[in-house]
Amino acid sequence: MMRAPHFKPLLAAALLTALGSPLNAQQNPETEFRERIQVTEVLLDVVVTDPSGNVILGLDKDDFVVEVEGQPVELNSATFYSNRRLLDSGLLPESAGVSPGDVPVDRYFILFFHDQRPEDPSLTGQFLDALRWAQKWVDEAILPNDYVAVASYDHKLKLHQDLTNNRSALKEALKAVAKGRDPGSNWPSRQVGGPGPSLRRNLPHGRQLSRQTRRIYSGLETLAEATGTITGRKNLLFFSVGFGRLNDFGTYLPDERYYPPMMEILNDNNVAVYAISMFENLRDENPAQAVLGNVLSLLAADTGGRYYFNFVNFQVPLQRVVDDNSGYYLLSFSAEHPLGERGYREVEVATRNPVFKLRARKGYRYGT
Repeated sequence: MMRAPHFKPLLAAALLTALGSPLNAQQNPETEFRERIQVTEVLLDVVVTDPSGNVILGLDKDDFVVEVEGQPVELNSATFYSNRRLLDSGLLPESAGVSPGDVPVDRYFILFFHDQRPEDPSLTGQFLDALRWAQKWVDEAILPNDYVAVASYDHKLKLHQDLTNNRSALKEALKAVAKGRDPGSNWPSRQVGGPGPSLRRNLPHGRQLSRQTRRIYSGLETLAEATGTITGRKNLLFFSVGFGRLNDFGTYLPDERYYPPMMEILNDNNVAVYAISMFENLRDENPAQAVLGNVLSLLAADTGGRYYFNFVNFQVPLQRVVDDNSGYYLLSFSAEHPLGERGYREVEVATRNPVFKLRARKGYRYGT
C-alpha cells in the first residue's frame, strides 16, 4: 500500500569544458537538466513470532532489515498492531515498550468462498461444512473490534456483506452463500453510507462488477483493490479447491497472464491470503484437484499468509488465522521512482534476530 506521492526536482548543470569566443558561448549555453522524482510511502505488514508461533513484542524499526531489489532501505517507522485480547491478557510486558493506548486494535477479515459447485456438484458437502464452521467462528471467535466481510465467487465476484462486526448480519450472509444467492450489482443507490470501513464503496458500480470479474484472478484483484483505503493488514480467508491450469505432464503452472498481476495487487493492498483447502482430508482429493491446490500454497506464501490443508475440521484453520493475527508490525519507508513510470519492486524483510520467524508480503507497485 502506498500513500499519496509528493515530488522533488533534481537539477544538474552541464558546464562548458573549453574556452571559446562569445559566439561559441552563445552556441553552447549552460544547459539545465531536470528530472522529476515521485516519492511515495510504502507500508509493509509483517508477522513476527518465536519458533513456537508466539507473537514477538517490543520491536522497533532498528530491529528490521528491509531490502528493495537487493538494496537496503531505511525505515521511517515500525508500528505494532494488536487486538484487545492480547493487550488485556497480561501478555504485554512493560519492557516491550508498547502502550495499550497507543496500539491500534481493529482487525479486518474477509471470508471469501470460491463456489465451485456448478462445475463439480460433489463438492457440495465440503462447501456447506465450511460455511457451518464459519458461522460458528463468527459466533465464538471474532471480537468487538474485528470487522468481517463475506464474499463469494462462482462466475463473478459477489459481496454478500460489507465489513461489519454485526454477527447476525454475517450469519445471514453466510446463509446466502450456501444458497448461491446473488446479492445483485453494486449500484450506487444501494450503498449504505457510514463512517466505518467499507469494501462496497470501492467496488465497480452496476454491471461493471460482473464484467470486471469474469475470472477468479480478477475477482481476487477487485476484492483486494476494494480494501486499498483501509490502513493495515487485511486477512483474506480464501476457501477453494484451487484453480489454474495444468501442463501436458499434469503439473500446475501459474498462468503468466493472470497470476503475477493478481499477486502484485494483493501485495500492494496489504492483503494476506489465508488459503483454506475445501478438503479437510487430502485423501478425498482426486489427482487433478491435488495439483490445482498448489496455487493456494503459492498465494499464501507470496502474500505473507498461510495455507491450511489436511486438518480435522474447518475450525482448526479458522482459529489459527485469528491467533496468527493477534499482533503484527506495520513498517513504513520512503521510495523514489521516476515520475510517469509504473512497475513492481520486490521486497525482502528480515529481523536482526535470526531466531525469530517472519512473514511479509514480497513487493509493492508504484506509479499510476
